Amino acid sequence: MLHKCLKSLLVLAFSLFLTVCANNAFAQDHGKEAHAEKAEGKLNMKEVIFGHIMDGHEFHFFGASLPLPVLLYSPEKGFTSFMSSKLQHGHEPYNDYLLLNEHNIHELGLDPKKFTAGKIVPVKDGKYDEATKVYDFSLTRNVVQMLLALILLVWIMTSIAKKYKSGQGVTSAPKGMQGLIEPVVAFVRDEVAKPNLGYKANQYLPYLLTIFFFILINNIFGLIPGSANVTGNIAFTLVLGVISFVVTMASSNKHYWMHIFNPPGVPLGVKFILVPVEFLSMFLKPFSLIIRLFANMVAGHIIIICLISLIFIFGEKMGAGAGWGASPLSLAFTIFIYFIEVLVAFLQAFIFTTLTAVLIGSAIEGDHSHDDAHAAAH
Repeated sequence: MLHKCLKSLLVLAFSLFLTVCANNAFAQDHGKEAHAEKAEGKLNMKEVIFGHIMDGHEFHFFGASLPLPVLLYSPEKGFTSFMSSKLQHGHEPYNDYLLLNEHNIHELGLDPKKFTAGKIVPVKDGKYDEATKVYDFSLTRNVVQMLLALILLVWIMTSIAKKYKSGQGVTSAPKGMQGLIEPVVAFVRDEVAKPNLGYKANQYLPYLLTIFFFILINNIFGLIPGSANVTGNIAFTLVLGVISFVVTMASSNKHYWMHIFNPPGVPLGVKFILVPVEFLSMFLKPFSLIIRLFANMVAGHIIIICLISLIFIFGEKMGAGAGWGASPLSLAFTIFIYFIEVLVAFLQAFIFTTLTAVLIGSAIEGDHSHDDAHAAAH
């Protein structure tokens, strides 16, 4: 009984710690951007929310800012590199480059549809320099965090592979990280690959395991206060969806294309309707993968930000006492949603991997005689 109570207290303390850290990172990350609104007694929630879930040029941990390298190339000015702290959140230009935010976009008279906050543009004499073209190769927080996730994934898998080569996990029971990862690998193999891909499961298993662990690691990284929400970036999920589409098309056989352009057992009049629908579904299915992962990972972060923001909204509208009074309820709901997000991190990695296996399985199915012969041989 005492052990269970102690575990509950540790979970509660850890949750409160993460929430406070998220609160500090939230306030630090957007304190400068929302300074003008706060000076007028207003809190710009649109700027706060989108500033948190979108990409940026620095990390914020526990009230400290970690600037990232800015790498720019201009045919007129050549190559330029400096730390993002030089840009001062867009308040002042540096080396004739300005970081756009919600305020200077309007001050420069730029079109908000073409120029978004977070973009670096050339300026001259306080105005946008249309004659200078800039190519941005900066290491943003999404890029850096994605690279860290990739390095971690490679390190985990190579270290586990070395243990298997040495005999650990083959002639003896797996230990440590090997014992943690092996059941997950077996789960993906038995519950995702084999039911959808049949005898070709082992052929596609490395790809399925790669996208599962890569998405999972990035999802978990995104839950750390001050980190980037990589899987909540549409460009990231777009690349994953395109890769799944390419693998599906490369794996397709004549039976797959026959079912699309000449569905068997369908009247001729219906085929004129069904064939365009089937053809469009080739592109809509990967598109659904892209939107599903993106929307689910963004939604959770927005909910957490909104719940934390209730403290500041009540404090702004009804006084400091109301803000402190709303804090316990806001923190309680934030902790609850945070644990839901941990579940969603695993669930979305599993769903994306499963649906990818389903798409590949639909492209390779049809050769039933070969499947039966292969199964009988085994």
